[in-house]
Amino acid sequence: MNTHPTIIRRLLSAALASLTFLAANTAWGDVPLNSSRVMVVDEATGEVLLQKNSQDQAPMASLTKLLTAMVVLDAQQDPEERVTVTVDDLDTLKHTHSGVRAGSTLPRADLLERALLVSDNHAASALARNYPGGMGAFLTAAHQKIEELTLTQTHVEEPTGLSPLNRSSAADMVKIVAAASTYPDIARITSQSSVLAALGGKVARLKNTNQLVGKKGWDILLSKTGFTNEAGRCLVMRLRAAGRTVLLVLLDSPATSMRTLDALNITRFLAGDSAVAALPREQPGRRYTTSRARANKALVRSKAAPAQAARTA
Repeated sequence: MNTHPTIIRRLLSAALASLTFLAANTAWGDVPLNSSRVMVVDEATGEVLLQKNSQDQAPMASLTKLLTAMVVLDAQQDPEERVTVTVDDLDTLKHTHSGVRAGSTLPRADLLERALLVSDNHAASALARNYPGGMGAFLTAAHQKIEELTLTQTHVEEPTGLSPLNRSSAADMVKIVAAASTYPDIARITSQSSVLAALGGKVARLKNTNQLVGKKGWDILLSKTGFTNEAGRCLVMRLRAAGRTVLLVLLDSPATSMRTLDALNITRFLAGDSAVAALPREQPGRRYTTSRARANKALVRSKAAPAQAARTA
C-alpha cells in the first residue's frame, strides 16, 4: 500500500511536467458530446486533444475520492491496521445509507479498495477521520495537495464528494488523474472490474462502478466515476486508445449511458472513426450497452422526478 514519498514526488513531477496543455486542435463541436464539461489530453505530449467548457468549475461528486486516496496514501499509515467505521462516517449531508455499516472493522487497505472501487462513502470518511490528527488534519493535507498540484479551480470540503461544495474543473481533473496514476494502489484498484472482499464473515464480489473496466476493446489503466444530483454523471479515466495513453474527463452527463456514449465516441475520434449515435445493442457479458432512446427516457424520468438525495458513485 505504501510507496516511498521520494519516488512518488519524482513520478508526479514527471507526470505533471508533461501536461503542458498545448492548444487543442479539435473543438468539442467536432465530436457529439452529452457531458457538459470535457477534456482529453495526450499524456505523453500534454496536447489537449478535445475540450468542452474545460475551465468551468462544477461539483465533482465522488471524483473527490481520488484526492482522498492520494492524501491517505501520502500519510503512509499501516495498510493492515484495522479501522472501525462509526456513526461519524454516516451521511449527514444527503442521508444516503449505502456503504459499510457502522461498527464494521476492516483493514485500512480494504477501506481504500471499497472507497475507490465501489465508491463507498463510509469507507472514505473512515479513512479521512483516521488520518493522523483526525479529519481536520486530513482537510488541511487535502488543501495542501490541491496547492501542490496547482489545482486553481478545485476546492474540497469533505472526503466523499457528497457535498456540492467539493468542486473542480475538467482541466484540474486531468491533473488529478495524472497525479493519481503515480500511486500504484490507486491504479491497481480502479483498473479492476471486480474483487472478492470479506466482511462480517461473508465474502462478496465488489464491482467497479465503471462498467467499461474489463470490457473487450477497453484498456483502462485508472478509473473513477461520480454522481450526485448537482454533479450529474461524471467519469475520469487513464486509458490506452489508438496507440496512445490519454487522460479523459467527462463531467455532468445527463445519464450513465450518455456518459458511456461520450467515452466511446471519444475513443472512435482518436482512432479516426466517425461518431455513433447510440451504443451497440446489448450482448452477453457487455452490461454497459443500451440504446440512446432508453437513455433519453431515463433523462426524462429524472427531470420529472422530485429532486432527491443520491449517493455518489
